[in-house]
Amino acid sequence: MVIGSGHNGLVAACYLAREGLSVEVVESDAVLGGAVSTVERWPGVLVDRGSSAHVIIRQSGIVEELELAAHGLRYIDCDPWGFAPAPSPGDAGPDGRPLVFSVDLDATCASIAEACGPDDAEAYRRFVEVWGPRSRAVAASFGRRPNAAGLLRSFWPLGAPADGRPRTPGGELAVDFLGSGDALLDRWFRSERLKAALAWFGAQSGPPMSEPGTAAMVAWFALLHDVPPGHPVGGSGGLTAALRRRLESDGGRVVLGDGAARLLTGDDGAGGRRVTGVQTVGGRRLHADAVVAACHVNVTRELAGNDAPPALADADPPLGNGFGLVVRALTDSPPVYPGAPPEQALQGLQLLCTDRAELASAHGDWAAGQLPRSPVPLAMCFSASDDTLAPPGQHVVTIWGQWYPYALADGADWDALAEGEAQRLVAAVDRYAPGFATSVQELYVQTPLRLEQELSLLRGNVMHVEMGLASMFAFRPTPALSGYTVPGLPGLYLAGASTHPGGGVSGNSGRTSARVLLADRRALPRARATAGRALRRTAARLRRTSA
Repeated sequence: MVIGSGHNGLVAACYLAREGLSVEVVESDAVLGGAVSTVERWPGVLVDRGSSAHVIIRQSGIVEELELAAHGLRYIDCDPWGFAPAPSPGDAGPDGRPLVFSVDLDATCASIAEACGPDDAEAYRRFVEVWGPRSRAVAASFGRRPNAAGLLRSFWPLGAPADGRPRTPGGELAVDFLGSGDALLDRWFRSERLKAALAWFGAQSGPPMSEPGTAAMVAWFALLHDVPPGHPVGGSGGLTAALRRRLESDGGRVVLGDGAARLLTGDDGAGGRRVTGVQTVGGRRLHADAVVAACHVNVTRELAGNDAPPALADADPPLGNGFGLVVRALTDSPPVYPGAPPEQALQGLQLLCTDRAELASAHGDWAAGQLPRSPVPLAMCFSASDDTLAPPGQHVVTIWGQWYPYALADGADWDALAEGEAQRLVAAVDRYAPGFATSVQELYVQTPLRLEQELSLLRGNVMHVEMGLASMFAFRPTPALSGYTVPGLPGLYLAGASTHPGGGVSGNSGRTSARVLLADRRALPRARATAGRALRRTAARLRRTSA
């Protein structure tokens, strides 16, 4: 049994079914995919409910291992993957040039040279050379259990000499990885425009780039010169739809609209309890040898009820106070950035920030439980490259505003604030793309409260649990639960954004959870055989003694 049809739950189900197990996924929502889903929001217009640009899963190998292309998944590359508009369009100098981040490293460096100068362009090239292998090690660690063996396997080779470079001292690696993203950017680059665009990209992981341990988050962009983000044709839900088809091809099934109500447990034969299945909201009692809870860890705790062992009952990971606000806009044209052709500006992430002080201000307001005085938007318009999303003459523009508190210090009502905050984000985009506000025909606003109500994201945190250093790797969601199992309740496995490696579209936790479950199943016959041999030897000794 798998609880939850988010992409991690479906990935786990696919890997289990591929090994011949009988798998059923139960989902409380009527829509497949959790935060990786797409619905017809307006007539003929397909709109994502959660994520839109898929980054980590394209580095994971999961799409290829599960042969999802054969099950209908087709990605459109986001290339260029990043665009930061010129602060003074039309100016003959550097401030009149946008920053365009392409898969092609030479093209990216040429854009940086025009906008920020040749020194930063050369520094960027060196950065990608140095941090490319490091970020690949991070990506590899995301696909393994965050125990000592997995982390050593991922990171141990990093200090070795390579490509004519000497061994990197361990202290230097520690400073780089444990330091803040801002400090890393300051060491490498001069231009604030460049640092702001890269910091805004890195902040999509959650924490501000001023926090310790965020260097690797901002440095992830080095991998995008290998494989860019992608958007599935037909919307983000194309991924989960393909996963469902893959699962069904291996005999599994998904049931929507009848989610788990509680875990079923029984005697484990040693005086404890073990999971034996799931009872659904509709009253079905589904028995299974193992259950993968691919939902929020707090929801898993509630499903276990009085059978939750201390490791689960006492789990209290930091959920934070909201994360962001999303505006889905139906427009009659895409954003138009002066001096930038659509093929440069609209393929990927529109990073609408020119100074990290803007990010610091927004985060400071969030920490105080207040709305940002100056919203910082990130815009995406994938209908410009995918005509399946909207009818001719219409476009879908997603605007992400980060650091909006779930609980406001003054107790204000999000339902009353939603429209006004959406309009402020639209105006923030309009400052860079004049005329955008007048192109808007309809708005759908996902406040932190709405994200909780619509996608079961507690406190509106799209990452489930905070993504700070103290909640990552072997600390996620807690040290006791970081191994994808629940000590004291065998048969229960964990997956989803609450577990390593956290939020974002990666599928890694689903795959690793399935691998742990399969390894446990293979170990059981070996343990039984070992126990049987031990009993036979003991019996033989007793017979010899009695003789």
